[in-house]
Amino acid sequence: MRIELNGLPTEVAAANLADALTALGYGSSTLATALNGGFIPVAARATTPLHDGDRVEVLAPMQGG
Repeated sequence: MRIELNGLPTEVAAANLADALTALGYGSSTLATALNGGFIPVAARATTPLHDGDRVEVLAPMQGG
């Protein structure tokens, strides 16, 4: 299926957000995710289905001062 990942068209075969993140190389990273503009907590990623055309945002925390 085709999704939009951080603004770029991306092909994934995963059925849910957790599997898509693993397939895209984000598996063990600490990050925040949003699906179609709504925040998705870590605990809900495995039960959050993906559909063709979904917009996924992946944000990694940054430290600084």
